[in-house]
Amino acid sequence: MKRYFFLITIALFMPFLIQAQDLADALRYSSITVSGTARSGAMGNAFGALGGDFTSASINPAGIGLYRSSELTITPISGSSRVESIYYGTGREDSDYKFSLSNMSYVYSLPISAKNEAGIVSVNLGMGYNRVKDFNSNSIIQGFDVNGSYMDYFADRANNGIWSDFYEELAWKTDMLLYDENNNEYYTDLQDANYGQSQRKTYSKNGSIDEYSFVMGLNFNHKLYMGMAWGINDLYYSEGTSIYENDDNNNIPYFNNYQFNSYFSTYGIGHNFKFGAIYKPVNEVRLGVSVHTPTYYRLYDDFNTMMSSYITYNDGSERYEERSPYNEYNYRLQTPMRTTFSGAVVIGKKGLISADYELVNYGMAKLRNGSDGYSFYDENAEISEAYKTSGNVRIGGELMATSKVSIRGGFEYHGSAYNETAFGTNQLNADSKMMVYSGGIGYRSGSFFADLTYRYSNLEDYDYPYPTPVSTVYPEPEAASFKSIRNDILFTLGFKF
Repeated sequence: MKRYFFLITIALFMPFLIQAQDLADALRYSSITVSGTARSGAMGNAFGALGGDFTSASINPAGIGLYRSSELTITPISGSSRVESIYYGTGREDSDYKFSLSNMSYVYSLPISAKNEAGIVSVNLGMGYNRVKDFNSNSIIQGFDVNGSYMDYFADRANNGIWSDFYEELAWKTDMLLYDENNNEYYTDLQDANYGQSQRKTYSKNGSIDEYSFVMGLNFNHKLYMGMAWGINDLYYSEGTSIYENDDNNNIPYFNNYQFNSYFSTYGIGHNFKFGAIYKPVNEVRLGVSVHTPTYYRLYDDFNTMMSSYITYNDGSERYEERSPYNEYNYRLQTPMRTTFSGAVVIGKKGLISADYELVNYGMAKLRNGSDGYSFYDENAEISEAYKTSGNVRIGGELMATSKVSIRGGFEYHGSAYNETAFGTNQLNADSKMMVYSGGIGYRSGSFFADLTYRYSNLEDYDYPYPTPVSTVYPEPEAASFKSIRNDILFTLGFKF
């Protein structure tokens, strides 16, 4: 059985789901990588047991309880991404650059009594913003003398009785999808000539998930800290892809080239709650635990396609161009719960070491309530089979070089969300992982502080350029490998009062 047989079968026999909401969407919006303040980012965001930083609102809200004074912060981020690919032995790369905001926050510290060191010592209230996912990247794959075509997928759908205004209709009107009346089947010139064309696909991805938090932290006896946060997630994602196939060697009769472009965007709002506690058994040791409820999103999708072709007939050449209608669809997404266990050792005023271990069962993500009444029963079964519980590790440290200057370092490991096998075969990305290396410097003087951080992340994974046709008469597409590299610089300005 081919890797995505079950997935493609669903796509074939549910034509009203034009841009199908599926397991890829569930994972894309469920996996997060927090980008808050520069101090937290430098220390691998291992702040589940540390607190005293607004990034805690997105990790363990009990950390807000450790504030001793009010604070205002702002953190711009300058980020660049580079994606290296290999497809049919050909290497390509593309890049992107964005300047944006990673964090902005205000925490108000309210001492219960100036002399009170028992019971509730202080109540801290905070509101602010942390970026928890950045989608921005550009990439390209290119192969020569390929075996197979995106048009195979169109012909396969047409031969299974599926005809969409977004796919087959465009291929038909641009003479890329043809009909053999003798055999009563659809075919393409590329398949008829046994392929051999060049193939290129470009990807342009944009957007982010931004979390706006309202958080409260309580300080009990300077020993126990408890907190809760209400998170409002603002999600926007857009993806434009373009597939171009060309007969470089002039071996395919009639066919010169074609281009198929697709564009979809998703936007919406989600809500979640976070609860956490930090306990200090002794002054040097801190232990933390936090639980995040699922984020409940209402999402809206927009989708459209365009296709052009250049065909040479016996009586001359023709260029065609067709556009699809504009499609809209809305639905709900429930992301998985998250649980984090944390520990930290604080060595007086000399430094500290901290670590977080986060558990997320991505197989618990759920798609719900399509705007046409669709239940997503099959897609949710697919999500449950494809994804597993993943463990994410965050480690960080800080060394006080002087009374005002600190040096920091950190590491993050984000494990694969994919089960080893699913749908009867091994999954391509079962061993994929993302690693983040970070370092930074901080300066504090009186009520002012500034932090500068550099973060380097590396993700390696695989993907197919187009869906695998169900019928075995078509070749299975070659998988492309991707190495995604990000370089981020964060700078935080803060004031205590």
